[in-house]
Amino acid sequence: MSALASKPAKAFPASVRLAVAADIDALVALENASFVDERATRRAIRYSLRSPTMSVLAAVTDDAEGEVLVGAATIERRRGSRIARLASIAVSSSRSGQGLGSLLLDAVEVEALAQGCSLLRLEARTDNLGAIRLYERRGYRHYGTKPDYYQDGTAALCFEKMLIVP
Repeated sequence: MSALASKPAKAFPASVRLAVAADIDALVALENASFVDERATRRAIRYSLRSPTMSVLAAVTDDAEGEVLVGAATIERRRGSRIARLASIAVSSSRSGQGLGSLLLDAVEVEALAQGCSLLRLEARTDNLGAIRLYERRGYRHYGTKPDYYQDGTAALCFEKMLIVP
């Protein structure tokens, strides 16, 4: 069972929980607003929500109309492996700069540990300086580069971090 299933991680201005099927429209909207290329389709997001080797996390806030999804992250794992991969992380542009990326990254690390993983890997576009700074500040080590990784030809920097049980 996921560490996030029973109790969302609370932090201002949002909390993080496992995404559910009812979140699909909001997840698709966030995906389309956040990425020009490399977007996950509705079908891929639905698959991620159902997959036993993937976790989709949702950062949510409450407003007058109820809960609003303001960020998301997708983690992939292979059966039998202690390595998790952060496949995607996105924050609503209206909430940028409020610490949601860091909040989601905290939750990703907790979820990876809860799923038995001790190493988290990820890729970041070489031109995504904000993400690169976040990962470096959080102790991620650059271990390689994948040239021409993204659809537009941009390279990816590869990062990893050993996860420590608190």
